[in-house]
Amino acid sequence: MSPTGRSLRPLTILFAPESAYGPTNNCVGIGGVLRRRGHRVVFAAEASWKGRLAPLDFEEDLVELAPPPEQPQDAGQFWKDFIRSTAPEFRKPTIEQLGTWIKPVWEELISGARYCEPQMKEIIDRVQPDVIVEDNVVCFPALTTAGVPFVRIVSCNPLEMKGEHVPPPFSGYPAGDRSEWDEFRAEYDHTHRSLWSDFSVWVTEQGARPLPDLEFIHEGDLNLYVYPESADYTDARPLGPTWHRLDSSVRETQERFTLPPGLADGGALIYFSLGSLGSADVDLMRKVIASLALTPHRYIVSKGPLHEEIELPPNMWGKEFLPQPQILPLVDLVITHGGNNTTTEALHFGKPMILLPLFWDQYDNAQRMAELGYGVRLDPYGFTDAQLHGAIGRLLGDTTLRRTLTEAGETIRTRDGLHTAADLIERAATG
Repeated sequence: MSPTGRSLRPLTILFAPESAYGPTNNCVGIGGVLRRRGHRVVFAAEASWKGRLAPLDFEEDLVELAPPPEQPQDAGQFWKDFIRSTAPEFRKPTIEQLGTWIKPVWEELISGARYCEPQMKEIIDRVQPDVIVEDNVVCFPALTTAGVPFVRIVSCNPLEMKGEHVPPPFSGYPAGDRSEWDEFRAEYDHTHRSLWSDFSVWVTEQGARPLPDLEFIHEGDLNLYVYPESADYTDARPLGPTWHRLDSSVRETQERFTLPPGLADGGALIYFSLGSLGSADVDLMRKVIASLALTPHRYIVSKGPLHEEIELPPNMWGKEFLPQPQILPLVDLVITHGGNNTTTEALHFGKPMILLPLFWDQYDNAQRMAELGYGVRLDPYGFTDAQLHGAIGRLLGDTTLRRTLTEAGETIRTRDGLHTAADLIERAATG
């Protein structure tokens, strides 16, 4: 019997997440609930995730997005390398990144979708899913032509669902100032239309319906997105009946975190993470750490894939990977790149943020938190010590904000997005 009171036969649910930690962890969280309900959960993740999902009791039926590398790669290694090599682009205004960074990312994603299409069809034939769940930003036609319900998850800022009365995605522009919106949209059209048109033709050649104008993915039979109601844009851009908001989607884990003895006493406790991709910019990590070392506070640092190149001063402790959902309840403040997972998890636990956006929707999350008063947005490459230290002091001392965020976090947790998503996927699979 499901939590909704319906007796369900065991379902086979196929997840196809993007090869990055945010979307994959989101699918792991939802998939874990479904697996514990007795369903078979299979991951068609990218091949570098081999051996990382099976220990969580999921089946792995993995795909190559490009010819296999000569040497085995860590999970999501391609994107870590891509981010590190293109990091100079992040210093440009967002409108200038459209042709030199956003478009190349779409090109890589599209190349992967084209390459793995035969593999996806083979996986679907083997797995015979009752429902397919994709957490990605690009269309894989096989997932939408399998003859079973298709569920799309958006684990990016919800500006990805565009609207006339909300800022364009990837811009980081204010919701209350429309003066630059049209110019940004025109530049996006100019830099992306040909790429989109060619991809849409290929998608239809695979038997799928054409893509909506300038969109690289279809809507699903069911559409889920992860963002708290208190920060959402639905008043300005209502969504249709197939769309359902998950106020958060924080994965459940058996990991436990104990505060290291060296951080037991001192000033405020602060968590610093630029995510698995942003932390590949070692120079930026070192710059932030050097500034934070001048403060009287204690820091837990997610060091990321190049952790051996990052040294921490005495007021800090960190590792390559950290159990973020176990750490966030303990801290007073979060310093983040503004990735959707960290942003929504910080709100889930009621924590203020300093946001240092680097790419993609991180600018939109940083701007949204700043304009709502939930945090401070700083230029990751241009901030001064005085700006960063001032933001820390201001957020730690704002008791009204802390009370507001504590109450917001209680509401978000009560809504239980993880189990809501599982209920909706079950419902989609069974009609």
